[in-house]
Amino acid sequence: MSTQRHISHGDGPAGAAKIKEVVQARDALADALLRAGVQLPAMDVRTPWQDVVDGNDGADDVDCGRAARYALVHLGVCSAPVAFALAAVINKGAGR
Repeated sequence: MSTQRHISHGDGPAGAAKIKEVVQARDALADALLRAGVQLPAMDVRTPWQDVVDGNDGADDVDCGRAARYALVHLGVCSAPVAFALAAVINKGAGR
């Protein structure tokens, strides 16, 4: 289900590790949701410096080191039926 955007892993070891971790987390969440019957089509990876994700590895950017501090899984937007389906899956899991 992954909505794969081009993710530049960069040459910096810390930045590459953070981006790789968040991509793996996004993919794991997407797979789990898909198995539960829920698809969030707009999931992607975000950093505070979007150009690092959008294909510029930031090697010449003075802020590149800052971009390595964190990245986030952005869940995006969804329709009302998908939101209800997600709520139902969460409620079902919470009732265990």
